[in-house]
Amino acid sequence: MDVTVVLCTYNRCQILARALSSLARSTVPQLVRWEVVVVDNNSSDQTRKVVAGFCEQQPDRFRYLFETQPGLSCARNAGIREARGSIIVFTDDDVTVDPMWLGNLTAALSAPQWAGVGGRVFPEWECSPPQWLTADQWYTLGPLPNFDFGPVACELTRPPFGANMGFRKTMFEKYGYFRTDLGRRPLSLMSNEDTEFAGRLLAAGERLRYEPSAIIFHPVQKERMQKEYFLAWWLNKGQANIRQFGVEPGTKHRVAGVPLYLLRRFVKWTVKWLVSLNSVKRFSSKLNAWENLGEISECYREWSAPKKERRVAALD
Repeated sequence: MDVTVVLCTYNRCQILARALSSLARSTVPQLVRWEVVVVDNNSSDQTRKVVAGFCEQQPDRFRYLFETQPGLSCARNAGIREARGSIIVFTDDDVTVDPMWLGNLTAALSAPQWAGVGGRVFPEWECSPPQWLTADQWYTLGPLPNFDFGPVACELTRPPFGANMGFRKTMFEKYGYFRTDLGRRPLSLMSNEDTEFAGRLLAAGERLRYEPSAIIFHPVQKERMQKEYFLAWWLNKGQANIRQFGVEPGTKHRVAGVPLYLLRRFVKWTVKWLVSLNSVKRFSSKLNAWENLGEISECYREWSAPKKERRVAALD
């Protein structure tokens, strides 16, 4: 196989069928051999049955893999190990891919200078955006599936998103797999596993390409258009940021493992949240405060963890 698409899923059998159907309609050059490995991450619904239907219809195209270890990173890593392709592409179980998506995304990797590639992610609204979601307040946009740098291909200086990215398999052999302390898992909106890996490549001097013709459509579910979801997302984003980047270099003064600058930041955004008269800016400030709260909680967790656990984490 030349290309393996790794698609991880957990208890989403109904929308999974739509994603696999769109993949089945993909148009790629005749000389490109490709497969889809669906990694079932401990689903308890009809996921196995849904995937089995595609495997029966196109046995040379679709494969099913069951991964018992919970977590998106664990599922993606299992898919990497199972992949037959020299190029590994990732997408989500709730997307619809453009028929030309796979061919356009992977075409650039025929050139040896590119280690990986990222395509455009367009949000597909299932409801009207709420009034508190505005383009001029960056913090309210963070949880939305949107990766778009325009119609011109170029070199990426920032990591692509996991719903639409691909890498040479040798990159995983050279730099390791996705970190399992990052990424979604049941009852957690932890993030950063995708951007951390691509950031690892960029830091090592590898080159990534932005391919605007590789388009997927990612739904924005109505149930996620709630303030509670956005607050939970930014809280987990703060935790993930500390796990990925740590605290600012040169930090000396801490209280119970928490840097004083994080406490000051939390106070600043909390005050702005409480005193702002503009409802949109007020909620944006609250999201800032919640991200800081996530950073604070992660610093405290690392500080209070048993010494043995810290040693294991350091080795990982």
